[in-house]
Amino acid sequence: QVQLVESGGGLVQDGGSLRLSCAASGITFRINAMGWYRQAPGKQRELVADITSGHSPNYADSVKGRFTISRDNAENTVYLQMNSLKPEDTAVYYCNARGINALLRSFDSWGQGTQVTVSS
Repeated sequence: QVQLVESGGGLVQDGGSLRLSCAASGITFRINAMGWYRQAPGKQRELVADITSGHSPNYADSVKGRFTISRDNAENTVYLQMNSLKPEDTAVYYCNARGINALLRSFDSWGQGTQVTVSS
């Protein structure tokens, strides 16, 4: 079973920065994509950014130019650098990883979530 452990959330003022980290553990054969999603109160979970094993990123329009996703394949870790944060970025941020496990079966795992709060 692949487990994801997130860290780095917290409270920051409008315009501030935070960096989220997510480390995958467990026996994996290959992790294809890793990414970050977020869910604000009363809203559906939405993609923030994801990145392939080849380091090709994809961003939601609302975060382009402000957030940067990166990945360390050797450490099975994904990062999200969030700059110029806005109150509307307030949400629980979830890490996601998809790939093939050691039994050569596909997996789609989620972290427990980390709260990001941006005060105005």
